[in-house]
Amino acid sequence: MLSRVANVVERRQTLPILGHLLLRAEDGRLTVVGTDLEVEVRGHSASEVLGEGDTTVPARKLVDVVRNLAEGSDVRLKVAGDRCVVTAGRGRYVLGTLPAGDFPAMQMDTEAREFGVEDGGLKTVLEKTAFAMAQQDVRYYLNGLLVEVDSTGICAVATDGHRLARFHLDLDLDCEERLSVIVPYKTVMELRRQLGAVVSPTILRIAEKTIQFVVGDTVTTSKLVDGLYPGYERVIPVNLSKRAVISKEGLRAALSRTAILSNEKYRGVRLSFESGLLRLQAHNPEQEEAVEEMELDFEGDATTIGFNVSYLADVLNAVDGQLVEVFFQDGDSSSVWRSVGAEMETFVVMPMRL
Repeated sequence: MLSRVANVVERRQTLPILGHLLLRAEDGRLTVVGTDLEVEVRGHSASEVLGEGDTTVPARKLVDVVRNLAEGSDVRLKVAGDRCVVTAGRGRYVLGTLPAGDFPAMQMDTEAREFGVEDGGLKTVLEKTAFAMAQQDVRYYLNGLLVEVDSTGICAVATDGHRLARFHLDLDLDCEERLSVIVPYKTVMELRRQLGAVVSPTILRIAEKTIQFVVGDTVTTSKLVDGLYPGYERVIPVNLSKRAVISKEGLRAALSRTAILSNEKYRGVRLSFESGLLRLQAHNPEQEEAVEEMELDFEGDATTIGFNVSYLADVLNAVDGQLVEVFFQDGDSSSVWRSVGAEMETFVVMPMRL
């Protein structure tokens, strides 16, 4: 629990208190809170409370001390003046503190809408889409995940301008009017870490300016990106006349080998779709070249499309089935990828000039 909360604390802070964790002991449990002013993570653990109270301690130091203790060690915390004494076994560690009253708490709007998500549902949504988020784009609204909630379920969309991922989780929700929010990149990545460790129902609360996720005993509250997400529907091509079906693992392995001789800067590979055959080609400035061929299910005019290898690898990692289908028109248009028959997922990859 401690490391999950401390992950949100930045190594460099504008305020000393942001490098600390808030510790609060009351009602037979210890509450630990970390924040960077944009996202807050709060964890709870059953504890023997001998005296109620709160304080703050340096996040990294406390985590490092606890991480290096023998497994199963009982840890005791005692506050004395402006010091917090941590004891475990025959060890004693004295940490400096700052006043708990200085710790910035993030408040959740009381009028937030609340929704329940089944076991593993939110984890699937993030695994299918988060990889396509931008990270430091000047178009700040792309540095996050679009989350849309309505009566049919939750739809998540991410794009960095070169590829797009959309996934719809079918749920029966009490939400007649669609809610649309942008969850910041850092919050999404923190959630992925938390969900990777547990499989439990998730509670989702959405307010006007904040969003909250309850995963097990961990509560994550985050500000939302204040912006309007672009109309992503216009980016998804429709009525594509060509369709090919390829072995996911076969294509993943072929891409990995072919990419060895691609341009290290642009990571481009050329895919040539021919009747019953897929040819992969890559070359680099040293005049080295890689060519591989593999079988596929395709009938139609031969078409060659250039792709960034990393973008295709991300899509294949997000696909669950053993067969992947790709829809395309020509070498200059975006293509749509998904697991065969998986209408709830859409991965759009733009072509690359090689």
